[in-house]
Amino acid sequence: MKNILEKYIPTHAVEPVFGLIEANHIHLKIVNERKTRHGDYRRLPEGVHQITVNASLNKYRFLITLIHEIAHLLAFERFGRQIKPHGREWKMTFQRLMLPFIRPEIFPAELLPILARHFKNPTASSDTDAQLSVWLKSYDPANDRNYVYEVPHGSIFRIYNGKIFKKGERRIKRYECVEVKTGRIYLFQPNAEVELLKTAN
Repeated sequence: MKNILEKYIPTHAVEPVFGLIEANHIHLKIVNERKTRHGDYRRLPEGVHQITVNASLNKYRFLITLIHEIAHLLAFERFGRQIKPHGREWKMTFQRLMLPFIRPEIFPAELLPILARHFKNPTASSDTDAQLSVWLKSYDPANDRNYVYEVPHGSIFRIYNGKIFKKGERRIKRYECVEVKTGRIYLFQPNAEVELLKTAN
């Protein structure tokens, strides 16, 4: 397991993560990319704790995602299955688990203050923290996608499932965009990755 973890997370995180996996009898599955989630936790009928994480994640996002899912396991085990999945019990557990990893041997120095701020009140997904998400994505391999906030107003873009939208106004934190085919309005996080098809005239 350690040699597998070394491929996916920072070197100095391998030992403590391996300890968490062993201590909690976790079956870790590294799977092909899923667009709608980075990872998940489920307790299988036979009582096995299974965590899946996308293989496509960079090592910093992979580590955060794995600890996020271990926090679900520990929060449910300690506080019961009736708690909200991303409620205060999970937040408290996630904060406690992540604290030993927020150090310069594991994360780049420029990420540390952003992580420290995020983990004062962690969100259900790192993607909903636009600043953290943009920084984490900067460690991904280069691609031809844009963030919604970079796309000019009125431009046409496509998302991962093939749907096509026209970018509209910013509404507080998110952008109002119209699906071209149906005319329905959707709200996009500024850090959503899209494929620019046509810029506004």
